[in-house]
Amino acid sequence: MKSLVRVLLSVLLLTGGAVLPAAAPALAAVPAVPDSPGSPEAAGPAPWTPPLSTRGRYIVDARGERFRLRSGNWDGAQGSWNGFGDRDDPATHHAGQDSHGIPLGLDRVPLAALLADFRALGLNSVRLPFSNEMLHTGAPVPDAAVAANPALRGRTPLQVYDAVVGALTDAGFAVILNNHTGTTRWCCGLDGNERWNSTRSTAQWADDWVFLARRYRDNPRVVGADLYNEVRRDTWDDPNWGLGDGHDWQAAAEEAADRILTEANPDLIIVIEGINWTGIPADGLPHGRPALTPARTLSHTLVVSNKLVYSAHFYGYTGPHHSGATGLGETHDPRYQDMSRDQLEQALYDQAFFVSAETGTHFTAPVWISEFGIGSDETGAAPRAWFQNMTGYLASSDADFAYWPLVGWSTTAQGAPGGDTWALLRYDNTGRRAGSGVPDPADWRTAPWTALTTAPSRTGPVPATPSWYQLSTDHRDHTASLLSRAAGDWDPGARKAVCPDGARLAGLSHTGGRGLCSTSALRAPGGGQTVVRDEFSVPPGGDWATGYTKLQCPAGQFLIGYSLRGDRVSAALCAPAGVPLAGSARTVWFDRGDDRPAGAPGGDYAWGHFKGQCAPTEYAAGIAFTARAGFRPSPASLLCRALPTG
Repeated sequence: MKSLVRVLLSVLLLTGGAVLPAAAPALAAVPAVPDSPGSPEAAGPAPWTPPLSTRGRYIVDARGERFRLRSGNWDGAQGSWNGFGDRDDPATHHAGQDSHGIPLGLDRVPLAALLADFRALGLNSVRLPFSNEMLHTGAPVPDAAVAANPALRGRTPLQVYDAVVGALTDAGFAVILNNHTGTTRWCCGLDGNERWNSTRSTAQWADDWVFLARRYRDNPRVVGADLYNEVRRDTWDDPNWGLGDGHDWQAAAEEAADRILTEANPDLIIVIEGINWTGIPADGLPHGRPALTPARTLSHTLVVSNKLVYSAHFYGYTGPHHSGATGLGETHDPRYQDMSRDQLEQALYDQAFFVSAETGTHFTAPVWISEFGIGSDETGAAPRAWFQNMTGYLASSDADFAYWPLVGWSTTAQGAPGGDTWALLRYDNTGRRAGSGVPDPADWRTAPWTALTTAPSRTGPVPATPSWYQLSTDHRDHTASLLSRAAGDWDPGARKAVCPDGARLAGLSHTGGRGLCSTSALRAPGGGQTVVRDEFSVPPGGDWATGYTKLQCPAGQFLIGYSLRGDRVSAALCAPAGVPLAGSARTVWFDRGDDRPAGAPGGDYAWGHFKGQCAPTEYAAGIAFTARAGFRPSPASLLCRALPTG
């Protein structure tokens, strides 16, 4: 949301998004610039060890040390053309800045000088947008686009992107790749870039991600894949979170994430942004900014654990139900900048920060506010107060953040005043900052920015904590286990759900097909699994659910998955334990109400359905159901046994 709506969302009733012609075939991958062993860590961000992963609400490095993303958005490679007029005329580009489809500023400033300024801002990471079109463009950039970096002459946009990635990582910065747009043009209105699959299929979009993630997999400081920017409505249709159709962002993100982690690079963190806009922005019609609110009831469980980061964007001129438009498309809903500090903090919590604040749930994850910003020329009291309150909340909540944008111009190519006043760093046509930007004392944003980047923050080791994972069979299989995937289809024709490797099944819903998994070290190192379809493993005298069909794991095994055919339980999936299993047993019934441990660890993983759950000190060893007339054949009880002690 970076134009003045910044391209009117409400025109959505009048016109469709522009779609560029199909892109050319992708270039063959060239090796990414590797880490430079001789790069002095002291000259860049504080030392850290890749790869990154997550522990609860925190991102950590390979040593388990907290790594707070203090980031900027170095835009340009996603496109700057506004979508109308002569693309060779800078006046048709955002803020008069023609990026030529590569990161901004390379025409004016040598790479080394740009990186030095990034360090001076206190950054340790860069969100680096790109477009899918950029990946497939074979023509070299104009020499003028890289005038200050002549070594980049003759390169394609992707090869320039390679060089920028290499320079950043050599200097010690972490790089998060961000699929910002499909076509190389300015975002984010009715621009043909509304959804990940607006100009390509979901499979083609995921193919591009696999291509790019493989391209940089030998560069460990390329740490993340930010899957898609500001998913939003087009002229006719809304994106959704969990409906199972072609506009299901929750499902598409999980599909692409799993492909990246299994086909390209299992070390990357996966950033999933909330939905930025649904509905028609008109008083009296449903409309709003869901952001991350749907994750409370339907979160993501990836095939590699501890790699999920959620993301959201906040700008003062928008609001929870305000598109940011002025005039046509402007509603009477409050903007964030219209809110008091308390109201703003409550809105931020409700839309995003609950994900990191409410620990010990299936949706708990780090939250990265990967875009927020304001202009250096802003004089309004309300927008300025919003920025003070926003940066204050980011500081007090110890949040991960990325300012938009990092680099901009302060003059035209001819030296006249111009460019993007929102940029933290602004350069004239000779490459000088010329007293414009956050490092310069005249910029009113300097004080709140400095307060944010220097605020006390958790550092050092982050202890490992139990993780919880939601399983959903709403519209497809949900096999989050690499071991089970490798073993093949264990119940053909049924909807199947399997916990991630390193987790055990902890709970089931009576209806709705949802499951809950918990971190566990029970599984034997050699893997293996058993499909249970009958009562063969129920011992004599061991009827723990009289009158019900009991699918019980063999001795020494525990539940990791389940399958359904319609409502009916089809099979249970069990895995051998690496330690002897014994202990007391009890039956947990949930066909007529909830039966969950005190405090409901893991959170409500099946909103609106009855649920059963073993205690954290127990493991699940069986599922019972009945096919009697008048009863649902769905899960009705669990056999819970005490975990081994010691």
